[in-house]
Amino acid sequence: MLDAGVRAFARSGYQNASMDEIAELAGVSKPLVYLYLNSKEELFTACIRREAAALVTAVRAAVERDASADRQLWSGLSGFFAHTAEHPDGWTLLHLQARTQGQPYAREVAAMRAEIVAFVTQLIGAAAREHARGAARPRTLAGTEVAGLAHALVGAAESLADWAGDRRAGGPSAKEAAATLMNFAWAGLGNLLRGQEWTPERIG
Repeated sequence: MLDAGVRAFARSGYQNASMDEIAELAGVSKPLVYLYLNSKEELFTACIRREAAALVTAVRAAVERDASADRQLWSGLSGFFAHTAEHPDGWTLLHLQARTQGQPYAREVAAMRAEIVAFVTQLIGAAAREHARGAARPRTLAGTEVAGLAHALVGAAESLADWAGDRRAGGPSAKEAAATLMNFAWAGLGNLLRGQEWTPERIG
């Protein structure tokens, strides 16, 4: 039933998806859907929670814990893009449908995003510490810098996942999307850690 709900909500939208349609997709009767999930609202919430938990689990599981900092970040990004590519309806549900239906659905997605941002913050912090150990003149990132970089990276990943999911627009594969973002993020982070910061004064 949850699989059917995710598919219907992602493809028809919350307002247009009907319990009749969901029951038909699930191969069960509509009364049975209502027996397990009392309302369309509860079904929508259950679908959001399941897809959010699956995405977070996929990202965490993909990270190679004992690898170098860049390998950990790469594996996490690869896991994110692989999951969103393999579950396009789930991603559409989370990133489009849930966010546009107001509270409390948007809160569910915000909680998922906060968990991913916190995880990415840990990865970037570890990368900064790893670089500092091997640098002659280590650059220490402030907590706000690390948090800001994590938010920027997650936001970029979300945007790329939307683009990659639209194969008609020539979007990249999951691996290409991960490599694009890794090159963008890691090169910039490396320069920052080496003290090569961009400032508005550089452009006069």
